Amino acid sequence: MQIEDLRNIALNLKGSTEDIKWEDHLCFTIGGKMYLVTSPDQVPSTASFKVTPEEYEALLAQPGFQKHSHLARYHWVHLNDLNRLSKNEWQHFIRQSYELVAAKLPKKVKKELNILIDSENREPGTGI
Repeated sequence: MQIEDLRNIALNLKGSTEDIKWEDHLCFTIGGKMYLVTSPDQVPSTASFKVTPEEYEALLAQPGFQKHSHLARYHWVHLNDLNRLSKNEWQHFIRQSYELVAAKLPKKVKKELNILIDSENREPGTGI
């Protein structure tokens, strides 16, 4: 997997945007909140993202995963090489991170982005 592959997955999620933070991190956000942070200039490229509490410990037991240095208490993990996950796994983790972050957005922001979540009887990330 390349950064461009992750970028395509992320930007296909409703309301997702990208920007550069800290001079060299390509970050993907929903409603101004990060859900995926990549380091495209590192070799190999790395990424950090939010996971469910259930997946958190299991992922940390796998090679290449570690607690995110600043966001671990929110169940963010850091992966030291994008190629450790398949395209299907990346699709799952990016979408899941997006949904976990989007679910915490204020209702007004969700409405502005047209991303109403399950509890509002809409499919996450699609506005349907």
